Amino acid sequence: MEQNLAVGLDLGTTKIVAMIGRKNEYGKVEILGIGKSKSLGIHRGVVNNITQTIQSIQLAVQEAEAAAASKIEGVTVGIAGQHIRSLQHSDYITRADSETVIDDNDIERLINQVHKLVMLPGEEIIHVLPQEYKVDGQAEIKEPIGMYGGRLEANFHVVVGQVSSIRNIGRCVKSAGLDLEGITLEPLASANAVLSQEEKEAGVALIDIGGGTTDLAIFRDGIIRHTAVIPFGGNVITEDIKEGCSIIEKQAELLKIKFGSAWPGENKDNEIVSIPGLRGRDPKEITLKNLSKIIHARVVEIIEQVYVEIKNYGHEEQKKKLIAGIVLTGGGAQLKHLKQLVEYITGMDTRVGYPNEHLAGDSDEAITSPLFATAVGLVMDGLKRQDRVKAEAKVEETIEETNILVEEEEEQPIPEPVKKPKRSFLDSLTERVRDFLDNAE
Repeated sequence: MEQNLAVGLDLGTTKIVAMIGRKNEYGKVEILGIGKSKSLGIHRGVVNNITQTIQSIQLAVQEAEAAAASKIEGVTVGIAGQHIRSLQHSDYITRADSETVIDDNDIERLINQVHKLVMLPGEEIIHVLPQEYKVDGQAEIKEPIGMYGGRLEANFHVVVGQVSSIRNIGRCVKSAGLDLEGITLEPLASANAVLSQEEKEAGVALIDIGGGTTDLAIFRDGIIRHTAVIPFGGNVITEDIKEGCSIIEKQAELLKIKFGSAWPGENKDNEIVSIPGLRGRDPKEITLKNLSKIIHARVVEIIEQVYVEIKNYGHEEQKKKLIAGIVLTGGGAQLKHLKQLVEYITGMDTRVGYPNEHLAGDSDEAITSPLFATAVGLVMDGLKRQDRVKAEAKVEETIEETNILVEEEEEQPIPEPVKKPKRSFLDSLTERVRDFLDNAE
């Protein structure tokens, strides 16, 4: 695989997407190839059949390789699923010497302390995201580095997940013959692909409606404030249509995509669609009004659950108000009149998010569909990780050169040490999953 290519692997309940991309000369993401396969072996974001998942991954990867005429070796994988939950936590450290300024090491010490929190059996902390800091009781500090203080405290947004689920994903990727380059939380990947920095500053709730789950990520002042995974998605709507109209799943899915609407008032009573009967049986006639009533009932339930989470974050408080409202993305966001229904239930401004914010201008229209928001976000994440690795390599090189210079000219004053780029906790989680898989072989 070319050095500057990144691959995102979105393991969804309905589909698995492999996407190959690189940065063009303007810093935008150019998608070179995309592969899709039906997701077998994954239910609500959790692997429940290793063999089928491996086969689905291989099919998607082969299709992407053929489209991009390039070999895929390493991938950035998204994790979501009903086992993901989040909590708010406050913690503090007392510094030994308040006469020195706060530096990276103090913040790292504080974050590592949060990682020692006792979780439920089988759970592990995936993300520790600092919200705001307090130094000696002075609140609302966004960046404490360089300040004086004895006591450093912070509020954290902690994302927790099941260790076994993450390891199973790692195992599937490895068994499909791929390297696990990085792990990213899917709501964060989707947010990076469809939200602008202004929206993140103003306050926005991203709702990613997938097949098995609906992911929520709330941003305010440019910082992620709340994440949640609701264990319902587009598949539950299809299931309801199947039961309500007594038809097979394939027909129910097609009905939903072609004629489905989240707003029953839009359809007249005499609008009817005819569905071929099975094996010579008479065709079935279904009124579009009934179809949209079935869809409406389930969609309202999903949105109301999401709205409860938005209220839990504190949207109704003046200080926490989400000025930019709601952005809908994911395959489910393509449902007709969903935007209007969300606005009606929540009273918040709503738009559908397309992942074209960071894509090159000549991108294929199919790629800019909300369906591929997570995959585009994962590609962006992979490219970012590559930049970080390059920066680290550069720093190592500089340090080596500095050491050689110092050895050659002992009399010269020793130059300032070069700062290493900060690694995110997800990088070390990826390493731990990799080590676990290597030892398990």
